[in-house]
Amino acid sequence: MLEIDSWPELRDPLLVTALRGWVDAGEAGALAAGLLAGQLDGAHVFGRYDLSDLVDLQQTRPMVSLVDGTTRHIAWPIVELTAGRAERDVVVCAGPEPSLRWPSFVGELTDMAKRLGVTQAFTLGGMPAVASHRRPVSVLATATSHSLAQEVGAMRTDYTGPTGVQTVLQISLGEAGIPAVGLWAQVPHYVAGNASPPAARALLERVGELAGVHVDLSELDEETTSYTEKVEEGLADRPDVADLVQAIEDRSTEEVSGDALAAEIERFLREQ
Repeated sequence: MLEIDSWPELRDPLLVTALRGWVDAGEAGALAAGLLAGQLDGAHVFGRYDLSDLVDLQQTRPMVSLVDGTTRHIAWPIVELTAGRAERDVVVCAGPEPSLRWPSFVGELTDMAKRLGVTQAFTLGGMPAVASHRRPVSVLATATSHSLAQEVGAMRTDYTGPTGVQTVLQISLGEAGIPAVGLWAQVPHYVAGNASPPAARALLERVGELAGVHVDLSELDEETTSYTEKVEEGLADRPDVADLVQAIEDRSTEEVSGDALAAEIERFLREQ
């Protein structure tokens, strides 16, 4: 299923992966990976992973477009591989999360990383959290070794349970000797269903700090300003949510916890 047009010649490349699915609150990982891939010097798509037989097409639907205004073209779901440079060589792996045959999918991506000589890897995503959109987005991490965990800090150690293919890939890369870190932007749960420029920005800023990758964040700065204004406008029409945000900022545990909040987060996870 992995199709390579030609293997790029890279030096100590970084692998950045963002697979839409369970879970990417605020589309944080997808937005971050898309912006990074678009800014790479000499960016070129060198391969892809055809997912047409590996996804539930009622959940991850193919896209239709018009050619010459009349002919319809169907684009089937794929994971796209882009190589380029941003102070160092980078490979971006982005697309939908497959529904089937995870072991084969992860195995081929791990073999690809070894073939390219990847020396460091990051997976990007977003998690719904009890947080305020008026505060800087925090980024928590998971890592494939204790020493790596000490380097990245801000670890998330409280979660056990169902997981996504990115975590499976992270573990596979670690077992192959490639240090891998999962970065999770903490997106306010009440806006987790909408694209979040500040969450994407927080992820890219963290990748830059940890991997020495340069990304121009000015575009996200502008989008963050517009995003915040729209959220504030929405709160004006939803005093109940506005009260919840204020309670979060006041750190009143009794007001921000409970069945209603848990139900909202569970609903978001189910919808993924």
